[in-house]
Amino acid sequence: MTQPKTLLLGGQNKTQIRMDASMANRHGMIAGATGTGKTITMQILAEEFSRIGVPVLMADVKGDVSGLAREATPHPKIDERIAAIGIEGYQMKGNPVVFWDLYGKLGHPVRASVGEIGPLLLSNLMGLNDTQEGVLYAAFKIADDNGLLLLDLEDLQSLLGWMSDNARELKGEYGNFTSASIGAIQRDLLVLEEQDAEIFLGEPVLDLDDLMRLDFSGQGIINILDVTTVISRGPRMYATFLLWLMSELFENLPEVGDADKPKFVMFFDEAPLLFDDAPKALVDKIEQVVRLIRSKGVGIYFVSQSPLDLPEDVLGQLGLKIQHALRAFTPKEKRAVDIVAENFRQNPSINTQEVITELDIGEALVSTLDAEGAPTQVERVLIRPPQSRIGPIGEEERKDQMKRSPIGSKYDEGENRESAMESLKKRAEKKLQWETAEAERETAEKLAEKEAKQAARSNQRSGRGRETASQALIKSLARSVGSQIGRRVIRGVMGSLFGGR
Repeated sequence: MTQPKTLLLGGQNKTQIRMDASMANRHGMIAGATGTGKTITMQILAEEFSRIGVPVLMADVKGDVSGLAREATPHPKIDERIAAIGIEGYQMKGNPVVFWDLYGKLGHPVRASVGEIGPLLLSNLMGLNDTQEGVLYAAFKIADDNGLLLLDLEDLQSLLGWMSDNARELKGEYGNFTSASIGAIQRDLLVLEEQDAEIFLGEPVLDLDDLMRLDFSGQGIINILDVTTVISRGPRMYATFLLWLMSELFENLPEVGDADKPKFVMFFDEAPLLFDDAPKALVDKIEQVVRLIRSKGVGIYFVSQSPLDLPEDVLGQLGLKIQHALRAFTPKEKRAVDIVAENFRQNPSINTQEVITELDIGEALVSTLDAEGAPTQVERVLIRPPQSRIGPIGEEERKDQMKRSPIGSKYDEGENRESAMESLKKRAEKKLQWETAEAERETAEKLAEKEAKQAARSNQRSGRGRETASQALIKSLARSVGSQIGRRVIRGVMGSLFGGR
């Protein structure tokens, strides 16, 4: 009988605290004030998951987790902690790492099409109001009904322009949308372009299988997503990507039932960004996915300064709780400490409220789930030292790592398939050709009609025959009747003809 897989978290006085890997898809939380050791805890968890063959995705918010790719540097404090925890066989080594970057600078570009992001996440990304969000939903429905692919921002801009030009015709089926609402959305799209969102919103779309790889030795690949630039320029884009990825995993992965380990694990650093200013519909969607995605073998680990940063419904679904030190200088902070302490299963030998404020760097209060899924009593734990380097690697080391990437150049160049912009352009060209042909036809018909009338008049004149001299004389005389001289001439001529004076 094989031994159950466990993850070493740390320990104290040679007593180790481990988590059963079969419970690792029940999600978790790493919390604590700035500088208390959350990043190292996230690093050692990634190492443990990789060791047992679980691929990992983690966001590098501060640029300091790339050290996972290289071995640790010897240090006396590492030796002290190894001895205190009672770790046997500790080895300094790097991990199989693939670098990604939403901007494609410090890793392979990560892309998702506009159509796959969908109107709900896109509305949140742009901060649209309810009316504008309704227009965006109509745009996606029109695209679906007309077979228009929405791949990038240019496609959406083109579609919105077409909707504005054809609003009267579309009103009956898709409702009324004003040019003002469409114009506001188009301006927000320009803001996204200024944030270089078109690098993320496009093709080739990220293949989920490329995140869920093992190396040749069976270790899980650790995917490090650099978001240092995104966080500073447009944090909503970071949240949008993570929410999209979570939704894609939920919709595409099969049910796995009870397994001895997760199929995939994600670490969401700066977790409040997922929920800040998000509409209720989106928060409800996140809570639903977090609750159900564990059946797909996916574990989600939130990282934040306080557990209270998460919605209560999400917090209640987290099995692993690792709490680093919290500061309590104000009455509000003291109440927060009390609430956090109450979320643990109490240990009679620990005053949780007091210990939370006394923890040293690299120390934490830890509660896991046992093999039956019940939370264990909270323990004060020294987090084990990572086997990989603490801190970032150098630029040349990163380039070397990327050269050896199993992904190769699959994502390094963008694609530009025929999509909504090209389709609408062709439609506009065909419409212009038809209108031009119609105008030419009408012009030709009018010209033909004019020429026919002229020919008819000409035929009438030629049908009368050549005039005789007397006929011409009579016509001339007739034209002269109105004048006095003419009347005299006529009297003279008439008199000569009929014998008068």
